[in-house]
Amino acid sequence: MEDRIIAYGGQAVIEGVMMRGQKAYAVAMRAPNGEIVVHTEKLAKVYRSGITKIPFLRGVILLWDALGLGMSALTISANTQSGEDEKLEGAQLYLTLGLSLAFGVGLFFLLPAAVGGGVEHWLAQTTSALWLGNLVEGVLRLILFLGYIWGIGQMPDIRRVFQYHGAEHKTINAFEAGADLTPEVAANYPIEHPRCGTAFLLTLVLLSILVFSLLGPMSIVWRLITRILFIPILAGISLEYIRWTANHLSNPFVQWLIKPNLALQHLTTRPPDLDMLEVAIAAFQSMRQAEAQAE
Repeated sequence: MEDRIIAYGGQAVIEGVMMRGQKAYAVAMRAPNGEIVVHTEKLAKVYRSGITKIPFLRGVILLWDALGLGMSALTISANTQSGEDEKLEGAQLYLTLGLSLAFGVGLFFLLPAAVGGGVEHWLAQTTSALWLGNLVEGVLRLILFLGYIWGIGQMPDIRRVFQYHGAEHKTINAFEAGADLTPEVAANYPIEHPRCGTAFLLTLVLLSILVFSLLGPMSIVWRLITRILFIPILAGISLEYIRWTANHLSNPFVQWLIKPNLALQHLTTRPPDLDMLEVAIAAFQSMRQAEAQAE
């Protein structure tokens, strides 16, 4: 079966959508004057290299590159709205990406780990305290994750980004169903998608609760260090899980497994209007054209 995770992906940006293939990506945006502006570029060779065949390792490397690509797409869309022409690349791109990751790791991994370690220390690290500390850490991580997504979703600008996120999903769902790619047709397709990045994040959080609960008692320093060191491992496992479920969607057990991931997407997507779907379709078709030209 074709590996559709590598073949097609996407991301909502400011007043637009980025669609990625194996050889190229396209960012389509609604400019302030109402016109659709499209930006296309070739992808790095890592998406077509032998790394994509190595389980677990491919997930970490492709995830890092995808984060950088997403940050660049956001910059392109912001420039379209402001009329500026600044590029985010090189050292500046990876510094911004590093700071963003540091914030995420600190909020969703280190803070819950510190609180869980404090609970263990307070209860003198008895056997029950070990499980209670890990339970507190895991529950707090999940609450912070869900609360953060819900909170930013209340911001008007982010709500529009979430609408474009919904447009991205509907467009890809329509394409995978073999339907005509028009706004009116795509509007009838589901707003959830099993390969969504939200599904990956929830899988990562839930997997971290399980794995960290098995590590046993340790000092607060080692507790924090292990939380950082295990992130690439957990990311690789999570991406392989998403890959496996995406290729077995006809299995009733898999359909049951992915229900939490699909349900969570109602926090990160909103129903798009036809104009937003038009932008998402323009991004997808432009990406496909760029792929054909690259061949």
